[in-house]
Amino acid sequence: MAEDIFAQLDQELDSMKNVIIEDMDKLNSQKVEMTKELVEFFWNIWIRFDRIKVHFTVEPGPQDFSTFEEYPEKWHFKDTFNFAAVDTISLTDKTQQGGRIGDKIEARFYAVEKVLHLRVVFEYCDGEHYYKYSGWKRIFAQNIIYDSPVEKAKMTKIWEVISDIVKIWFESHLRRNRDMIIKYVKDNFEKGETFTH
Repeated sequence: MAEDIFAQLDQELDSMKNVIIEDMDKLNSQKVEMTKELVEFFWNIWIRFDRIKVHFTVEPGPQDFSTFEEYPEKWHFKDTFNFAAVDTISLTDKTQQGGRIGDKIEARFYAVEKVLHLRVVFEYCDGEHYYKYSGWKRIFAQNIIYDSPVEKAKMTKIWEVISDIVKIWFESHLRRNRDMIIKYVKDNFEKGETFTH
């Protein structure tokens, strides 16, 4: 009797294991492709800002994911870089003029009830506040520019919203007017999290 119960359990567990492994392989493959495209998007955006001498950083860093023939524009992905291990890709503005303190576009993968999602946000410093016991803290806000389950995510749609933001961000640097990018993001995208540093 016990042998029959455990034989049936083993059969069900093996079946479940095979389905989950197949599902995870498919999902992992989709995540790897999306991560590669996002890293490539962000690095190519970095190049455009570098041309006008605006300092940005990209995570993961270019030394990790790329091999350069001619820095920074002629490059290719390293075969050894593990794109599956990347959960967050970001492009951060390191300029400090005009109140720019860490404005960034960030794409991150997260799970909700066993479903992998991709969320892209624009994060920016939205002022400072004095707290009685901890002193001055910067208040950071996020606006959600894209959010979708990975299986339904469309890279063309992601690129559309990112490229629109990049154009305004670029112009805001040329005009030395940070308010342009902040207003655009606040007016066009849903408010996300707010936190302090």
